Amino acid sequence: MTQPQPAVAFDARPLTEPVDPKAVSAFVAEMKARRSSSGMTAGTVIGIVIGILCLVIGLPILVTMFALLSSQGFSSPAMIPFAIFGILVVGIGVGAFFSHRKKRVMRYRLSRFAAANNMTYEDQVDNPGLPGMIFQFGNSRRSSMLVRGHSPRFVEFGNYQYTVKHGKSSTTYHWGYVAVKLDVPLPNIVLDAVGNNGFGSNLPASFDKDQHLSLEGDFDRYFTLYCPQGYEQDALYLFTPDIMARFIDNAAQLDVEIVDDWLFLYTQRQASTLDPATWAWLFGSVGALITKFDQWARWRDERLHAEHRAAAATAAVPASGAAVDSLPFVPPVGLVTPPPGVAPSGRRLKHRKRWMWIVVVVAVIGINIWMRMF
Repeated sequence: MTQPQPAVAFDARPLTEPVDPKAVSAFVAEMKARRSSSGMTAGTVIGIVIGILCLVIGLPILVTMFALLSSQGFSSPAMIPFAIFGILVVGIGVGAFFSHRKKRVMRYRLSRFAAANNMTYEDQVDNPGLPGMIFQFGNSRRSSMLVRGHSPRFVEFGNYQYTVKHGKSSTTYHWGYVAVKLDVPLPNIVLDAVGNNGFGSNLPASFDKDQHLSLEGDFDRYFTLYCPQGYEQDALYLFTPDIMARFIDNAAQLDVEIVDDWLFLYTQRQASTLDPATWAWLFGSVGALITKFDQWARWRDERLHAEHRAAAATAAVPASGAAVDSLPFVPPVGLVTPPPGVAPSGRRLKHRKRWMWIVVVVAVIGINIWMRMF
């Protein structure tokens, strides 16, 4: 085990200190101007319309009901349902108004937090072009409240949501994530954290069991590691005992994915939040891990050797009639080292369908039919 990492110093005051309402309004106007070319999302438009309708329709109804009640007597039973309906409509509208205002303040605080810690803030990105697994599912994909660091390497903290349709109904999934830019592309490796699973994995994708790799020590108690078949030795090279200890000590409640030249940390709660303790946790996790990424930069995919050796051998053969002195120097074949990259077989894990859930659904439907018949 590694020693616990010291607390990461950061300025958390913008997350909790009082804000100037005029400054919040100016910030929101600036964010809207930035998104003016793409327009507001459908969800934002629907929310605004519902809030306006609740106030415009509900308020007159409520006033009318109170006027009737006062004229006929507040004890009139016939008027009580109408009064309840009016109160509910107005209550929904008021709740939507305060929720909208709270979100505005939250976005403003996060922008100030980013500036105070030498980071940048982006309010919203639709259909983010990130290769992580959570970004490949559903529709209406949106990252929001993005706080980005740029030194010593690019790191993005954000909240993400996508919607999956099930016939006439739909479900919206929410994630928090941290995206860390790596130096070189690496094989697609997933660490499914055991500590945040419920009845099975909480990840949106499942993987063939023959891609599971058991590592030494206590690592399997905290993570289930998946790597492409044939890349077991590469995974052992990347996850040395000291790196495994860093993940156990600092990221045991986070799901991890390495894909292309990115490392993602996933959580099913907000990663970009007004909670200083959450930021301390995430900053500490990232800070503990990135100190070990330099050794990952030295990894090369041996499967690319054959391709580059063949290319080097072809280049070493003089063209017909060409002067040998005019040819570029080609190193001996044994000294050729492939550039950073991953062979096709290692770029993506193979997904599998969750047959257990299909069996459960079929069983429930079968029991339901049987009970109706008898």
